[in-house]
Amino acid sequence: MKFEVGYMVSSGQPTKEYIDFAVKHVLFIQSLLGINVKVLFDWDPIRQVGPMTQLLDVVIIHAPKGKYVNPAPAQVVTLAALLLEAPLTAVDYPEMIPAV
Repeated sequence: MKFEVGYMVSSGQPTKEYIDFAVKHVLFIQSLLGINVKVLFDWDPIRQVGPMTQLLDVVIIHAPKGKYVNPAPAQVVTLAALLLEAPLTAVDYPEMIPAV
C-alpha cells in the first residue's frame, strides 16, 4: 500500500537534504518482505528538524510597499488656456504684413 500526501522530491540536491530513507527486511518462513519508507522534512530556518535551504520551487509574494502614486497627474485643458496658447497671426502684429 502507498500512503502519500502532496509530492515527494525525488532527484537532485534537495533529495539529499530533504528526504530521509529507511529500508527494513522481514524474513518469513516462506518469503521475504521489504519495507521502504521515505520521509520528506519541512524547511526549518533555524535547523532544528529540517534543512535550512528552501526548495527551489517556493514562490514568495511580497506585500506592496505602499499605494501607487501617479507621478504626473493628467492636466485638464480649458478652452481659455487653448486660446491663450493659440499661434500669433498678422492681426496681432500688423507690421508683419508685407507691403504691396
